[in-house]
Formats: sequence, structure tokens, C-alpha cells
Amino acid sequence: MTQITCLHPAYLIPIEPAATVLHQHSLVMQDEKIIAILPESEARQRYIDANHISLDNHALLPGFVNLHAHSAMSLLRGLADDLALMDWLNDHIWPAEKKHVNDDFVFDGSVYAMAEMLRGGTTTVNDMYFHNDAVARAGLHTGMRTIVGCSVLEFTTGYAQNADEYLSKAIEAKNEFNNQTGVAFRLAPHAPYTVADETFRKIIALSEQHDMGIHCHIHETAQELSDSLKQYGVRPLKRLHNLGLLSNRLIAAHMVHANEEEIVTLAQTGVHIAHNPASNLKLASGFAPIHAMQTAGVNVGIGTDGAASNNKLDLLGDLRMAALLAKAQSNDPTALNAHAALKMATLSGARALGMENEIGSLIPGKYADLIAIDLSAIETQPLFDPVSQIVYAASRNQVSHVWVHGQCLMFNHGLTRLDEEELIGKAHWWQERISTQITQ
Repeated sequence: MTQITCLHPAYLIPIEPAATVLHQHSLVMQDEKIIAILPESEARQRYIDANHISLDNHALLPGFVNLHAHSAMSLLRGLADDLALMDWLNDHIWPAEKKHVNDDFVFDGSVYAMAEMLRGGTTTVNDMYFHNDAVARAGLHTGMRTIVGCSVLEFTTGYAQNADEYLSKAIEAKNEFNNQTGVAFRLAPHAPYTVADETFRKIIALSEQHDMGIHCHIHETAQELSDSLKQYGVRPLKRLHNLGLLSNRLIAAHMVHANEEEIVTLAQTGVHIAHNPASNLKLASGFAPIHAMQTAGVNVGIGTDGAASNNKLDLLGDLRMAALLAKAQSNDPTALNAHAALKMATLSGARALGMENEIGSLIPGKYADLIAIDLSAIETQPLFDPVSQIVYAASRNQVSHVWVHGQCLMFNHGLTRLDEEELIGKAHWWQERISTQITQ
């Protein structure tokens, strides 16, 4: 007989219907699925023998979807800060990766990042890195819903020699984990400036052949645009559009520099945007026109980027930042209100992944990917509006419970599947190894 669990929060925020907050309602889950949302009194009567969990001071809502991350780079957190993107990449990050990135590094770094994300309420990560099987194994180990972005570049790394080998390894990894619950794969060409036209054509063909989405950095910096104009005579998005890359299969990470014409193109082609406000600010990449995109009908989710360029994998913090930036940039305090911002971090991210019918909102029949946030702290009282408090006042430390696929991965702030001391010890081991090689 399967176990039924009834959660009884103070506030239930389903995301769908929009701008809804339910009081004195309960969520019922059985195995991996949500089976009912109903008044608490009715739930307690109907499911007497269920496992009842009272969340008297909490808001219950869908888990966050981190739409753009490089999880394994958590082991490079703080290695090179306060630098421009290309300096940061060429002179620090890529050399460090060349020395240290292997299967163990990617597994350990991904597990470490996933632990941090789970503690902050993120239940799904759309990743992009190397050693695809190690990322998949990390997702299975932690229980986090993981989309493995299989990086593709033209140049040699410790993982592959050329674009064809990256692509071959992507398909191999997808086939290896094809029947594993909670793991999916995307092709992840790094960026227009590191991938050739012919490789993009191969990626489009493989995407259709294997039903894989595409995840790519696009229009992240002004230099990227000027270099493209010199080399190709067009801006990167126009080049990719001419190649046939733009479709609802594509998640464009950053998209900081988009003009009005390009925003129309994004809307017409169905491209999804992974907005990374903290990373964009830290690398001084610019201010993505998120409000204009959403007004035009573009679907926009939120990403943290990697811990090497953001330093925190804190989607709740980035959610607040996204809302404030949208208001300032558009000169409109009503832009990206609290409910809309929360939707970006949940249902919009799910929609970008083609998973809006599975996760992203609390609806019977969807997977039980959900989180509880304790709003009883000084920082979130008095409480006139729970959604406003979550977006503008709460911190990730107030996330108390996390379920993914119906499995409780954090209960009363404690990770249930992972040993935090062991994780920290492993991070220290990598820190010593990396630091020693830097000084040699």
C-alpha cells in the first residue's frame, strides 16, 4: 500500500490559477504525484490514515527551476572575482578547468551545488557543463531533477577533442540514462563565438532526431555583438536565426543585449530566455530588457549561472533582484510584480524546459516538486501578503522543507539524503588541491 502524505500549510501558493493564495487548504500527495488540493478540514477527514505534516507558519509552493547553471563550477567559487567576462574566462576559468576538470571534479562539484540549491528551494536545475554522465549521476545521487546540458565547443578540452566528439558523447550519455527518472538531456552549444555554423546545423539535426532541447549562451556581452558583426556581418541572434536555431526548443541564456526587432523575433520563434540577473551584474554584462520581452510575449525564467560568476546559487535572492531590476530599467514600479516574479522562477522555467504539464505549479496530476518557506521570522513579519514577503523579504535560509518527485529531500532545514559535513570536507579537499596547483 502506498503512503499518502497531507501537508497543511498556513498559505498554499499554487501559481495556477495566477495570483492565487489559498488559506486553510492542504496538499495531498501519493508516491510521486499531487493527488488533491482541498480545504484542510476536509483533507484531515478524508485522509485520516495519511502522514499529516503541519506547516503552521509556512507557505507551500512549487520548487524553483534554475534555468541556467554550471553546477560543477561550485568548486571554483571565488577563484577569480571582479573581472570582465572574457578576462575571467580566458585568463582564469578555462585554464583552471583545463587543469582540474575530470569526472570526479564534475560529480563532486555538481553534488555540492545541488545541495546548496536544494537548501534554497531549487528542485530542478538546467545545467551546462562537461562530463555529462557525472552530472546525471549527481542528479540521481542528490534526488534533484536534473537537465544535463551537454556542452559543445570547437576547441579541445580535457573532455573532448572537437565538436563531433562533444556531440557523440552527448548522445551516448542520453542513451545511457534514457530510462532514469528525474534526468533529461539537452544539447548545449556554448555560445555563437565558440561554435561554428556547421556545428550549429548538426545540433539542429540531432535535436530533432533525438528530441532534445538546446541551451546556449546568446548576446551575453556587447563584445560578443561587435565581434559577430566583424566576422559574420550580422549580430549573433540574426546569424542563429538564419541557421534555423531559433525555436521553442531553444533556451537562450542571458540575452542581455536585445533590441526591439530582436525581441519581436524571440517572441515569434518561441525562444525561451534564462535571465541571470546576479551574474549579469557581477560581470558587468548589462541589463537584460526582461520587462520588454515579457510584454512582447517572450517566456522568461530565472537562472543563477555558475557559482564562479554569481558566487551564490540562490534563486530566491536572484528572483528579488530580477523584480527590482525590471522596475528600475522600465521606470515602472508595477513591472514584474511579486506574483509574476514567482511565476518566472517556477512555471515559466518549467515551460522553457517543456515540462509545464509535469512541474512548476501545484495541480493534481503534476509531480510533487514543492517547497515550504517558514514566514515566522522577524524578517518576514508582519505578514500582510505572503507572496510579497517571499519575493521581497524572505531569504533562502527560511526554506525549511523540500520535496522532489514526492521524496522529502529536506525536512526542518536538514538534508535527508546528503551528509553536509562530508560535502564540506570534500570541498576543502578540492580547495587545497586547486590552491596548490595555482601556486606551483
